[in-house]
Amino acid sequence: MPVSLSFLPPLLDLIALLILLIIGVIIIVVVVKVLLFFLPAVIIAAVVWFLTGYSLFWAGVAFLIVAFISILKRK
Repeated sequence: MPVSLSFLPPLLDLIALLILLIIGVIIIVVVVKVLLFFLPAVIIAAVVWFLTGYSLFWAGVAFLIVAFISILKRK
């Protein structure tokens, strides 16, 4: 005989599921927006890192400059 581990009635269980789905979708959207915001800066930093002979300093400078320009572009 199966034992139900759910202590919530089916309607509350469905409401809890919908709330968790909404929270999950919001988190996914935020993560994707952050990744798309940083993607150009990461690509430029990688190119600078490769072209400068693997200099992390100049790659970091390039990353910060492109990120700053992205912030200014959004406003």
